[in-house]
Amino acid sequence: MLNKKSILRIDDLTLDDVAKVMETADSFTSISKREIKKVPTLRGKTVVNLFFEPSTRTKTSFEVAAKRLSADMINFAASSSSLKKGESIMDTLRTILAMQVNLIVIRHSDSGTVKMVDDNTPVPVINAGDGKHQHPTQALLDLYAIRSRFEKFEGLRVAFVGDFLDSRVARSGTRLFEKMGMDVSLVAPSMLIPEDHSDLNVYSSIDDVIEDIDVLYMLRMQFERQDRKFYPSVREYNRFLSLDSKRLARMKKNSIVMHPGPVNRGIEISDEVMGDRESPYDNILIEEQVTGGVAVRMALLYLILG
Repeated sequence: MLNKKSILRIDDLTLDDVAKVMETADSFTSISKREIKKVPTLRGKTVVNLFFEPSTRTKTSFEVAAKRLSADMINFAASSSSLKKGESIMDTLRTILAMQVNLIVIRHSDSGTVKMVDDNTPVPVINAGDGKHQHPTQALLDLYAIRSRFEKFEGLRVAFVGDFLDSRVARSGTRLFEKMGMDVSLVAPSMLIPEDHSDLNVYSSIDDVIEDIDVLYMLRMQFERQDRKFYPSVREYNRFLSLDSKRLARMKKNSIVMHPGPVNRGIEISDEVMGDRESPYDNILIEEQVTGGVAVRMALLYLILG
């Protein structure tokens, strides 16, 4: 079992916890390859997806993970809930807890809401993304994808490219990757780098790192979280920060490309690169991240509730 029940941020996990999640995910990966992808491990347990923001990958991944472990899943969508009638989040939470649920997976646009929910509930809480703060399960599934391609984490060079300022994925990823011994740098203009990450190596163009790094992590431009326009044009963004086929060809052998999804085609990654998925030299792990994400979330649910 994990040292801490609720998972709100990467710092909640020890190195032993991370290793335990990776090893447990391996066993659930094999289950996902069976014809019948289901085990009775969490039969009788109830998990709630409490999502106050739109989500496809994370919400569906947790739902699939819970169902493959035979847990009951309740999907909550704020757009069709009593919140639209004026009900408070705390009243919604009390209603859900009255149903005798065992674990809450929550996503919210405000950074402090997940912590508030955890402070006011007796059941474990998993942070599925809170504002611009963190997204710990995304970092874990990213680590799992990296682990599938490299023998060790120590010394790997990782570059996060793009909108770091608004990215909870990058905040969790840098914390976890550095904890595992990786060398992390950022590729972004100064206006997209938060002050609390000024200690990292920072580059202004993807061309400065493209030939040297092992993991190129392309970040989604978070247009929905930006209160102003940070780049004058898509063409200007492409000039310094986008991944196209020419840049892809310059990457080291065995290096990989990652993206949390959804991809803004033509902005972070070109249509040409996204479309060419059949090459034997394909080093883009976007689908592998999603596949491994189910196993990692199965592992977390099992280690917390099993």
